[in-house]
Amino acid sequence: MEKLTHQEEETMLIIWRTGPGFIKDYLEKYPEPRPPYTTLASIVRNLERKGYLQSKHYGNTYEYTPRIAEEEYKNKFLSGVVENYFDNSYQNMVTFFARKQKISTDELKDIIRMIEKDQKD
Repeated sequence: MEKLTHQEEETMLIIWRTGPGFIKDYLEKYPEPRPPYTTLASIVRNLERKGYLQSKHYGNTYEYTPRIAEEEYKNKFLSGVVENYFDNSYQNMVTFFARKQKISTDELKDIIRMIEKDQKD
């Protein structure tokens, strides 16, 4: 799948949280200042062209539905970040955030506990 721009990603986050809907539905969910309707319509059409959305035609309007789940996108995006910026090592990524103090020791301990619990289940 083609990479999303910042605007496209922001729009997809709204669409994933809203579910199937029309452009006006998504526009209402945007924080102020909202983009113009025509701008959002262009972004949504690009998302459909890139394969992230599908549409159903109703009269003179379209209802849009995500074709890819948010979790699937996150996995693909994060894998690309790890591959491109951390030598394909999640350990390098966690170490980077720990050194930059973006993750605390307590948070790391919580992560380890979650991993150990998942391995036991």
